[in-house]
Amino acid sequence: MNVTYTADKNFETQIVQQATAGNAANIAFVPQPGLLQQLVATGKVVEAPAQVAANVDKYWDKGWKTYGTVDGKFYAAPLGANVKSLVWYSPKMFKAKGYTVPTTWEDMVALSDKIAADNPSGPAAWCAGIESGTATGWTATDWLEEVVLRQAGPDVYDQWIAHKVKFSDQPIADALKTVGSIWKNSKYVNAGIGDVASIAKTAFADGGLPIQSGKCYMHQQASFYATNFKGTPTFGPDGDLYAFYEPAMSDKNFGKPIEVGGEFVAAFSTNPEVQAFQYYLTTAHWANNQSKSSKSRISANKGLDIKNVADPINKLSVQILQDPTSVSRFDASDLMPAAVGSGAEWSQLTAWITGQDDATTLAAIDAAWPAS
Repeated sequence: MNVTYTADKNFETQIVQQATAGNAANIAFVPQPGLLQQLVATGKVVEAPAQVAANVDKYWDKGWKTYGTVDGKFYAAPLGANVKSLVWYSPKMFKAKGYTVPTTWEDMVALSDKIAADNPSGPAAWCAGIESGTATGWTATDWLEEVVLRQAGPDVYDQWIAHKVKFSDQPIADALKTVGSIWKNSKYVNAGIGDVASIAKTAFADGGLPIQSGKCYMHQQASFYATNFKGTPTFGPDGDLYAFYEPAMSDKNFGKPIEVGGEFVAAFSTNPEVQAFQYYLTTAHWANNQSKSSKSRISANKGLDIKNVADPINKLSVQILQDPTSVSRFDASDLMPAAVGSGAEWSQLTAWITGQDDATTLAAIDAAWPAS
């Protein structure tokens, strides 16, 4: 079987238009469950065949099937996964100062304080960037989600996605305050780049680069960020760069919270060849084979043998995914209505980082939530 893959930087817009017009490709790799809902609403996405559903039941935690389900019908099997709960750092910089990788949120804050005290003229603890063209602000949503998951817990996180807990409600307001205690702390940011407001003007892809030049100690970003570093750095505990799990809060009992993202395989055809390809992408064979060679792709498929994961960052990510104490939740903004998760939340958090107050920010996001 020959498969032709076409990438499109305007995929989210184009695929909806193509589906509506009835000329979409046989299969689409959909990066947001919210977008999948839009595609299903066109009436052109077909339900996943029984053998695909059976494999998903066999190899994935049930939450992943839920993300590919719309109105009780299963349409899209999970494909790739990424772990968002990572903090990038330079092992050499840590070693030179005698810093150790924090294992609790409180330790991470204490480390940030120590870095600030040890280096009053820099480098500072954190570097970040949220500029991303029309998607500016999306990286800020990840920070908020990570804190909600750790501070308020997975149940509140789920209610927040459904707007049963509003942005203006206390758990989310408290989470934004916690994010601000790092992102709006001039002693912590924006290492090697500028002041707090510079976070809004710094490209997402450039946000962690000061680590490479010795001007920043930590950068929070997903596993896929590895491809943004310049040159050919080595990754690992003794390498040029590595990452650690963004730790849980020690006074909470929510297990090991992790935020994940990924893609889902939606089909617009019931041709046998299309269904065979859908099925293959759910097999352990596919998960293991692509992990042997890929430097950017992993799978949450439980049939994946970690011995087949060669890349150090991918291996770390799979270890986190397969940890029995892990409590995973999908990126909340990707599950919310587009007007919120890829609209008001992006723009309002961008305004927030440049000076808008917490209450105004959260109220504006709530106001964007669709009435029905």
